[in-house]
Amino acid sequence: MASEKHQKWAFAARFRRHAFGWRSQPAITRIKEAVSEIKKVWRRDPILSAQGAVLFFEKLSPALEHIDSSSGAIGTAVNHAIEALVPILSTAPAEGELREQWLERLWNAIEDDGMPYIENLTDYWGDLCAGPAIASKWANQWISMVRLAWNPDPQLRGYFKGTTACLSCLLKAGRNAEVLELLELAPFQCWEYRRWGVKALTAMGRTEDALIYARTSRGLNDSPIAIARACEEILLSEGKFEEAYDGYALEANQQMTYLATFRCIVSKYPHKDPREILRDLAAGTPGNEGKWFAAAKSAGLYREAIALANHSPCDPKTLIRAARDAVETEPKFAVEAGLAAIKWLVEGYGYEITGLDVLQAYQHTISAAERAGCGSEIRDRIRRLVAQEASGDRFVNRVLGRELA
Repeated sequence: MASEKHQKWAFAARFRRHAFGWRSQPAITRIKEAVSEIKKVWRRDPILSAQGAVLFFEKLSPALEHIDSSSGAIGTAVNHAIEALVPILSTAPAEGELREQWLERLWNAIEDDGMPYIENLTDYWGDLCAGPAIASKWANQWISMVRLAWNPDPQLRGYFKGTTACLSCLLKAGRNAEVLELLELAPFQCWEYRRWGVKALTAMGRTEDALIYARTSRGLNDSPIAIARACEEILLSEGKFEEAYDGYALEANQQMTYLATFRCIVSKYPHKDPREILRDLAAGTPGNEGKWFAAAKSAGLYREAIALANHSPCDPKTLIRAARDAVETEPKFAVEAGLAAIKWLVEGYGYEITGLDVLQAYQHTISAAERAGCGSEIRDRIRRLVAQEASGDRFVNRVLGRELA
């Protein structure tokens, strides 16, 4: 049932063609505001909210066309907007003519998407169809174009924007065998397309075949992380946690930081001892074990954290902050973290290290040592560490000379 109401969208006036020039930050702010505005309307009128989402995608690329996208920030913002608005579009109670109108408008926006910014919408086309009948109709419309784009003759072969949209629709329509048949025509191996074959085999209940298909789907420039994530997801969905962990967890859950990677795996495998996960992660990064220090500390694994910090270089500033924060609550840990910081400072590690950093490492270590009742012993250990400094200017010696006299 179509909504007869009309909405004056605040974002519509802000997303004029070339509205943001080359600046990405104002555009990112406006994208977030637009998504928020559309989601607020969804609470009271899902169809009206979906109409707003269609309008947003129509206006988005022309407004962003001249932006400097080299940092990737604007592309990330757009992808987050797509992930937020696709559920609104796919679940809106609109069928028949209204749904078809939305799809036509969205497809026109994709075809006019010069940069392109909204191409990831094609990954969700089957969901946007909101049912197998409409999905099958769109698949029939595109399947001949995909076959032509994948023609064995290089003179006839080309790129078609609707390839992933067609595969998505076939999958939504339950035409899984056709997905696999179509993928056999692809002139090159590419995970971007082969992942749909994995989905089709999984939907057919052929999980072992899906795993084999995924493992043999890596193309020349494909990331093994994406393939590992697909395999892990299949095994987890079947409750095969040990097999998923042993085979794929460490590779599939790599995040932007070591700490984020550790937390991701711990949350996904709550039955595993965090110590075991930490050991496996450290073993998988020989020479960089010290970079897992923050992960161990966050889990309260203080003994393991200190062992890692002393095993291979660890950022002195990270160790100094850890010592500072634990002086009162975990003084023995703070002492060892501070000593490790001084050790790596003496060996010349750290980025943009100042005299204040060196002094704080010493002060936090001594404060913790006095609280733990071992101040004299720790001063002697610091003296021995500092005496080992071999760099030409003996920076740590000069900063701590008076303190250690």
